[in-house]
Amino acid sequence: LSPTRTFAPVMKKILSEHFEAVKGLIHCSGGGQTKCLKFLPDNVKVIKDALFSPPIVFDLIQQASGADDREMYQVFNMGTRMEIYTDERNADTLIGIAKSFGVDAQVIGRVESSASSSLSIKAKSGIIGYQ
Repeated sequence: LSPTRTFAPVMKKILSEHFEAVKGLIHCSGGGQTKCLKFLPDNVKVIKDALFSPPIVFDLIQQASGADDREMYQVFNMGTRMEIYTDERNADTLIGIAKSFGVDAQVIGRVESSASSSLSIKAKSGIIGYQ
């Protein structure tokens, strides 16, 4: 085991040098991958179709608990701990900053217009929807 890595240096650089590029931030603890639903406006949906592969510990938790993928993504972050909402033109810059600190980063999805707020997650069992 190792100590939990902090995002503080990454976030300090992003917020001090690219504040205008950040449209939202979600730390995916205490609500897992569904935490974003608490902060969405009514007219958008979040599509997470390129999440990081969950670390093996989540497979072990799932096997021991009997939880399905829906519950796992609702309760746990599944290895994706921080989300930065930005536009396409700024994504590579923000990813580059994270990587300069040795923090793996990637585009994990997108936000689209919608009649109501929702979330869809591409999991190993298929697409999971949340309202």
